[in-house]
Amino acid sequence: MDKQLDLDDLDKRILNALQMDASQTNNELALAVHASPPTCLRRVKRLIDAGVIARQVAIVAPEKVGAGLTSIVEITLDNQADERQVEFEVLVAQESAVLQCYRVSPGPDFVLVVQVADMPAYHALAHRLFATHANVRNVRSFFSINRSKFETRIAV
Repeated sequence: MDKQLDLDDLDKRILNALQMDASQTNNELALAVHASPPTCLRRVKRLIDAGVIARQVAIVAPEKVGAGLTSIVEITLDNQADERQVEFEVLVAQESAVLQCYRVSPGPDFVLVVQVADMPAYHALAHRLFATHANVRNVRSFFSINRSKFETRIAV
């Protein structure tokens, strides 16, 4: 298990500010968190090197790029041996429409968050990943009719 990094108040202010807007310049960040630019640069580098900041991305509105259907999918495997679960994780990791994959317990073996254009695109994905995979016993899909909250920020 990875060791948790001890975060002081400045680290937390930096993380909160970057989670709200990672595109700000170092000078803007320093001003926002009440620190000097060299200190901010050093702290951000430390947070990146320690893996606290995993990556910096742009969050895209799915409906603006033709990916307006969100599905939450529960998967139960026939054989739950660790190597079979890893095999399934490798399979879904290769599929760009699968945004998130969680191995869960109890209940189904996996919960996926899938983002596709429409129902025909979902059916094609389901056929590729689930119908043709011999170890998939059960698939249960839920389709979002409204997203009332979407957040990427972790409280620190």
